[in-house]
Amino acid sequence: MVRRPAHDATGRLDPHRRQAQVSRAPSFIREAAPPRSRRGEWIALALLLLVLLAQLFFSQRAQLAADARWRPLVITTCGALGCSVPAWHEPTAFSMLSRDVIAVPGRPGVLRVQASFRNDAAWPQPWPALVLMLSNAEGRQLGARRFQPRDYLGDAPKDALLVPGQATQLAFDIVEPAAGIVAFDFRFE
Repeated sequence: MVRRPAHDATGRLDPHRRQAQVSRAPSFIREAAPPRSRRGEWIALALLLLVLLAQLFFSQRAQLAADARWRPLVITTCGALGCSVPAWHEPTAFSMLSRDVIAVPGRPGVLRVQASFRNDAAWPQPWPALVLMLSNAEGRQLGARRFQPRDYLGDAPKDALLVPGQATQLAFDIVEPAAGIVAFDFRFE
């Protein structure tokens, strides 16, 4: 049996013998393997997290855009990415400037509804639905109707949205639901 010398000519331990000695040594004495670089794993994890956040943003952008705190960020992000942002919807931000319901002369049983209102929201809004309630002298409601923009505008408006501060006027005729109407109320939806 030929024995190899434990050291080579330079005095260093023969790598084969060193490996044998290291593997026979107890685990607490062995040299630790050099730590693996996990940079690639962290980069992949960060990219997956970004993709998840982008998917959440894209799927929840309508809900985020409905919140005044998040809307500017959603508008900016969607402007850069080319996605759409739903129109702002805040019916309470419409201010009634004037309103009137009068009998139309020469047309019995027909009432003319006239109103002007303004969008006081921070962002453009679509035309609101208008709820008109008519009542008699005792306060009993005799009729109510919800008018969509196509009902009170006729044709489609030239602008689909009312910009902040924009005021508008409308007038349309309705059939009087019952005699004795003396009061009316408007509400935006």
